Amino acid sequence: MDELTPLLAAWRTMRLGTREVVDALVTPAHRGPSPELAAVLRRWPGWYWADAARGRLVLVRPMAGARGARWILHGVLFAITVVCSLGAGAALAGVWYPWSPPGLLGVFTGAGQFFVGTVQGDWRLLLTGWTFAAPLLAILLVHELGHYVAARRYDIDTSPPFFLPIPPTLSPIGSLGAFIRLRSPLLDRRQLLDVGAAGPLAGFVVAVAVLIWGYRTSTGGALAPMGVSQHSLASSWVSFAGQSIGLGDSVLTHWLRQRFFPDAAWVHLSLPAFAGWVGAFITGLNLLPLSQLDGGHVLYGLLGKNQRLITGAVVIALLVLALRSPNWFVWVALTFIIGGGRWTHPTVMVPARPVPPSRRWVGFACVVVFVLTFVPYPFAP
Repeated sequence: MDELTPLLAAWRTMRLGTREVVDALVTPAHRGPSPELAAVLRRWPGWYWADAARGRLVLVRPMAGARGARWILHGVLFAITVVCSLGAGAALAGVWYPWSPPGLLGVFTGAGQFFVGTVQGDWRLLLTGWTFAAPLLAILLVHELGHYVAARRYDIDTSPPFFLPIPPTLSPIGSLGAFIRLRSPLLDRRQLLDVGAAGPLAGFVVAVAVLIWGYRTSTGGALAPMGVSQHSLASSWVSFAGQSIGLGDSVLTHWLRQRFFPDAAWVHLSLPAFAGWVGAFITGLNLLPLSQLDGGHVLYGLLGKNQRLITGAVVIALLVLALRSPNWFVWVALTFIIGGGRWTHPTVMVPARPVPPSRRWVGFACVVVFVLTFVPYPFAP
């Protein structure tokens, strides 16, 4: 710090979690930066200019004693998620059928039997589900790595991704997604915008590639599958353990369906196509501009406290959609739980510092991705 202070007009030092943050005004002679300031910055692990004139500088470095990552826990959760996703893929392929006894006890019994059966040899059947599991987990992993890399860019103390497995006896996906944990707070709206947007933008790129692969291997038809109404709002379907599930369209999947199957009323999605559909659907959910979702981070980064009118309108719109698609009641409730009972985003340490114009395109890109991936009516009986 001693080598830095002669280059600054004013500064304040804050300890935020496991990080030391210096919020500084640079003297006019050293803006740009000067060779002297550039030499100092090369020794700081994280820093960025807080304004376009390069007069305000934010520097971040770790404090001593920060806890390292629990790699064993992350590895075990990921391994279990791989097994569950393979099981879901095998059930979608129709080569393995989950056993689900009735009642609450049956939930645990069926899940336990799945893992016991996997160890006893069912893993050979589960491997047939790799064309679903591999692309889906790739989308989730790249999404979380986008958050992780952006956070590390600002030297925010960040955990590796935590994957959330769920047995295929309970879900046709095998995963509840993944998340990273920030162990030091976000300083301003620029950090919030960049970290919140990096995940869905990165995951979206992979989801588009997976969807193109998947639609090339899907099949079209004129009639709805058995168990799905011909007049439902769905246009695609998959079969999970012999049961047909109708799937609605986003703008993106509608375009792809028209591109690959212009004359088909219904499309039976292949395993990678369903993985891409799930990945794009999760991207759209995460970009809802609510609470602590990625979209909430992005909206607060762009608008600050002015986000409240938009978030309120989004909640009302979701409740209207829930009249036709009741799953939105569940998602609105989960959003409130995630946000601690509120749908607006909590403040950051320095909320008055605006996002530089050079970074606003990140937020606008997220708006475009949300429009492309949001599915108003996801599922049909």
